[in-house]
Amino acid sequence: MNEWLRAGHLEHMGVVRYEAVMPVVDELDQLVDLLRKAAPGEQLYVRWSRGPGVDLSGEHGSGQSSKDALTGIDLPGLSANPLAVESWWGDRPLRLWVARRLYDYCHLRRLRGPGVRPWVLAGEQRGRGPDNEPLVRCRRPIAWVSERALREADRVVEAQASAEWGPLHRAD
Repeated sequence: MNEWLRAGHLEHMGVVRYEAVMPVVDELDQLVDLLRKAAPGEQLYVRWSRGPGVDLSGEHGSGQSSKDALTGIDLPGLSANPLAVESWWGDRPLRLWVARRLYDYCHLRRLRGPGVRPWVLAGEQRGRGPDNEPLVRCRRPIAWVSERALREADRVVEAQASAEWGPLHRAD
């Protein structure tokens, strides 16, 4: 799957068609493999939204903007969660890291309504949002993340049995 994506088959298609041709990551280990096989310098992110057809509207993605929920201000990029592993993680399991990245914002599918789901993109950071989240410009949509992979991520995180940790939702 990764070679096909790297070859640029998605880069020249219209935004509306991204959803139709994007592969689906069905298992957590597939997402781990995507991260491991990313090209040097390629930054991967997870975004919870209605997809690239909505997020990348405008000519060549010029509409790539999130909105600050408190003030309504348009932000200079898409709010996304980085998949890059931080150095302090050490040699801990990459599978747990990726599961946590998915689990952190799982509340967004309920909060933002029908059609919101996670997808992986390659992008570049343009700034930080009001919650210190990366604001990114999508260079290339990569894949949808399936419900099955999300359930796996939930199980991996919940197996840690931490009473003091959960999704990053202000109301929780």
